[in-house]
Amino acid sequence: MSIHRTAIVADGAVLGAGCIVHAHAHVTRHCVLGEGVVVHPFAVVGGDPQDLAFDASIESGVQIGARTVLREHVTVNRATAAGGSTEIAADCYLMASCHVGHDGRVGERVILANTVLLAGHVTIGERAFVGGGAAFHQHCRVGESAMVGGLARITRDVPPFTLAVERDELIGLNVVGLRRRGIKGAAAAELKAAYRAVCAAAGKPRELAAAALASGAFGSAEALRFLEFFAGGRRGFLRAGGGDGPAAD
Repeated sequence: MSIHRTAIVADGAVLGAGCIVHAHAHVTRHCVLGEGVVVHPFAVVGGDPQDLAFDASIESGVQIGARTVLREHVTVNRATAAGGSTEIAADCYLMASCHVGHDGRVGERVILANTVLLAGHVTIGERAFVGGGAAFHQHCRVGESAMVGGLARITRDVPPFTLAVERDELIGLNVVGLRRRGIKGAAAAELKAAYRAVCAAAGKPRELAAAALASGAFGSAEALRFLEFFAGGRRGFLRAGGGDGPAAD
């Protein structure tokens, strides 16, 4: 473990073996860092939520998974509920000046490019990639292996394995991400069919996904996870193309 002499690691913080806390970084007492986590200069981990109604006496925390890297000026706020945690899973890479708001959930192997802004209660699925400057409304979800373009403004849920850009625009499957994960052949074909059945069809996505699941036409694990995503959430879902914009469901 290495803690620079100008870093602040508060009494009560838990740091795993091999953690590195660089100069002027601040890790509050509310934090649990897994093995090999790296916190770069001027990052603040475990600060109070940016919520005017928050009672600072509430005991809540932040959990950072093993080998995750927090670059310069990253901020991760602790949760708002007593006993709750804002969570960033293992092997994530958060580039400079990203913000993870209170009660957020970031899955394994996620990459957030510079200045990504996650409001409170945002969930990012495993292996997702978010381009620089993208911003997310509170309670939004981004599914696994989705890609969100730089400077995107997202106010609804981004389905798994898809590509979102600009203001709530869904433009297809994340083909590059599928290839990198080795999803091909029948599994890729099923994902394409599921995408067409839900995101590119007329009707409410939640109902369309439920009907597709009930049909028994989909058997691959990826297609099933894609369809099951639509059973949750509270923000509505992005829809593909057209001037009608995203569906509120």
